[in-house]
Amino acid sequence: MDKKYDIGLIGLAVMGQNLVLNMSNHGFAVAVYNRTAGKTDEFKHTTAASDMIGAAYTIPNFIKMLKKPRKVMLMVKAGAPVDDVISELVPYLEAGDIIIDGGNSFFMDTQRRYSELADKQIRFIGMGVSGGEEGALNGPSLMPGGDLSAYEEVATIYRTIAAQVMDGPCCAYIGQGGAGHYVKMVHNGIEYGDMQLISEAYYIMKTVLGLTAAEMYQVFDEWNQGELNSYLIEITRDIFLKQDEKTGRPLLEMILDKAGQKGTGKWTSQSALDLGVPVPTITEAVFARCMSSYKDERIAASTILTGPEIHYTGDRKKLIQAIHDALYASKICSYAQGFALLKAASAEYKWDLNYGDMALLWRGGCIIRAQFLDRIKAAFVKNAKLTNLMMDPFFQDILSRMQDNWRLVTTICKQQGIPAPAFSASLDYYDSYRQPVLSANMIQAQRDYFGAHTYERTDTKGIFHTQWLEELMHKD
Repeated sequence: MDKKYDIGLIGLAVMGQNLVLNMSNHGFAVAVYNRTAGKTDEFKHTTAASDMIGAAYTIPNFIKMLKKPRKVMLMVKAGAPVDDVISELVPYLEAGDIIIDGGNSFFMDTQRRYSELADKQIRFIGMGVSGGEEGALNGPSLMPGGDLSAYEEVATIYRTIAAQVMDGPCCAYIGQGGAGHYVKMVHNGIEYGDMQLISEAYYIMKTVLGLTAAEMYQVFDEWNQGELNSYLIEITRDIFLKQDEKTGRPLLEMILDKAGQKGTGKWTSQSALDLGVPVPTITEAVFARCMSSYKDERIAASTILTGPEIHYTGDRKKLIQAIHDALYASKICSYAQGFALLKAASAEYKWDLNYGDMALLWRGGCIIRAQFLDRIKAAFVKNAKLTNLMMDPFFQDILSRMQDNWRLVTTICKQQGIPAPAFSASLDYYDSYRQPVLSANMIQAQRDYFGAHTYERTDTKGIFHTQWLEELMHKD
């Protein structure tokens, strides 16, 4: 009798290959298929030379290799390629079979696929996968959403291969439809914010203080042993050590300052605009990457546009501590914005997300894993209806203690002409959220003046409109 495999995976790029190896290393038999047969051959006869991994070269044979109900995981490029593969699979699947999309798909595409496949009685899971190549091989953070019964069928596999932390595996069912991919999208948005904040901290130390790569290694090594302990701080520390073989200089200095992006940060900002949720740290991080791509224009502008010369005479150690505090406070704001967006999306799409579980999922395997995620989980366990992470007593205390240094750093950046958009946006977010009165009354007056958009009053309930020009003419 031909061997039957527990799960199949389509798409043998590095992430797909490493997930296959992860599953097979944990005792699950995996069938693989790739549109390019040569890639399948290379994988099967080198890296994956194991009886636990079987290769297929056609879709019909691939499907025949799987135990029923068939479980097929897709690790292909987001967008049309996912739809194309699903279209190829559907004719060979039966009612109750399961498709799992593990790519970075847009959550509305996942919502659509979930509904379309449900009409065909095929169960669909959209699953966020975080952790990069290393996480895929050794334990990723997994965010599955979609058909609950389908998740229950595959839970043993994914909870086994996921990153494991003290409280359990970093894998839990998120919610119906596109919930899993939405949570992964917001994870990536927070990741954009985190990365930009860290890059600004590095840039201030380099340009204002003139620290060397070796000195910054020491700073980040110390930070990683304290409150800022996280994967991104750890890898940033390690980056300072790498030497360029060609020049002997730190490799970081040889890397062109043009940041790439794959779209998830932009999707986070777009969704926030759709839902009316302010996420300025995340959005400024996206814009900073966009600005970095204007390399030629920036070079030209540097010879024409003027600004202050960088000249700092203050205490070096105090400024390094201030940068630490500004980074920690801004990081809290970035996470607060992400969780506020999750809360709005949960209400809009009726997902009933568990925010404490989100923090647990991100404590291991993923890119934004950090020590203080324990505190985020504790905040939502203590108060499931917490309006904003900044309102939790633990985070209130940090923001209160660190805001003087936070303000110092942003002030120095303005004085020295150093861009720090994410630091500034984070502080503005904090200051805006704590103000009982903002400047929006002027905006409402302007809107009513030119467009009769009406306004509410502070002293009387109701909707009001003023004939502004008529009132001015009476006064004249």
